[in-house]
Amino acid sequence: MDRVFPSGSYFDIFDLKEGGMFLIDKPLQWTSFDVVNKLRYAIRHKLGQKKYKIGHAGTLDPLASGLLLLCFSKYTKKIESLMIHDKSYSGKMRIWGTTPSYDAELPMDVYYPQQQYSRAQLLSAAEQLTGTIEQLPPMYSSIKKNGVPLYKLARKGKKTNVEPRSIHIHSFELGEIELPEVSFEVACSKGTYIRSLAYDMGRLLNNGVYLSKLRRRSIGPYQVDEAWQLEDLVSYISNLYI
Repeated sequence: MDRVFPSGSYFDIFDLKEGGMFLIDKPLQWTSFDVVNKLRYAIRHKLGQKKYKIGHAGTLDPLASGLLLLCFSKYTKKIESLMIHDKSYSGKMRIWGTTPSYDAELPMDVYYPQQQYSRAQLLSAAEQLTGTIEQLPPMYSSIKKNGVPLYKLARKGKKTNVEPRSIHIHSFELGEIELPEVSFEVACSKGTYIRSLAYDMGRLLNNGVYLSKLRRRSIGPYQVDEAWQLEDLVSYISNLYI
C-alpha cells in the first residue's frame, strides 16, 4: 500500500478524497467503532459530504489500546487484505480468578486459591501455548453464531456451542512477574484472542487467569510507534485548507 499516513506525515484534501490508510493509537475505553465514527464525522464535516467510506482492519476491545489501521475512501477495499497480517501485543495477566469476558471488563465470577508459581512453572505453561494450537474464542466476542454476535447472546445469558479455531502463536514471552500480575509479549497469527490465551494459561496452571491489560504493538509491518494520537489527527483534519 503506497498511501499510508503515519503520525506527522503530510496529507491534504485531495488525499481524503482519493483514499489511504491512517495508523491510529486507539485510546483506552474507546471502541474501534467509536474511533471510526470520530474520524468519519471530522472528514465529512471538512469535505461537506453526507456520506464517507471509512473502516478499520481488526477490532480492538474497549479496554485495549494500541494500533488500529483505518482505511478511508477508495482504500476501504484494502481492508480484507490487511486482516491477514500477523500481530504483536504486550500486556498483563492476573492470576487467581476468572471473569465471564476473560478480561477486566466484567468482575471476577470465580475465585481460585492464591497459589504461588515459580517463573519456571509460568514459562512452562506459556511454552505449551506456543506454536499452532486450537483456541476457543470467548463468548464475549463479536464472532457471529447464526448471524448474532456471541456477546449479545452472552449478555442475555444464553449458552451456545463455539467451535475452536486453529491459530499460531509465534512467541509468548513473559516479563515482570509480581503475582497476581504477570507481564507478557505475544506475536501471533490473525484470529487470535489474547483473552482466550490468558484463560488457557489458567487452565494449564489449574487456576484462574484473566487479561488485565493489553496493547497492540504491530500489525504486519505497521508499528504503534508510528501511529497518530486520535485528537491530533482530528485537529489536523479540521485545520486543512479546502
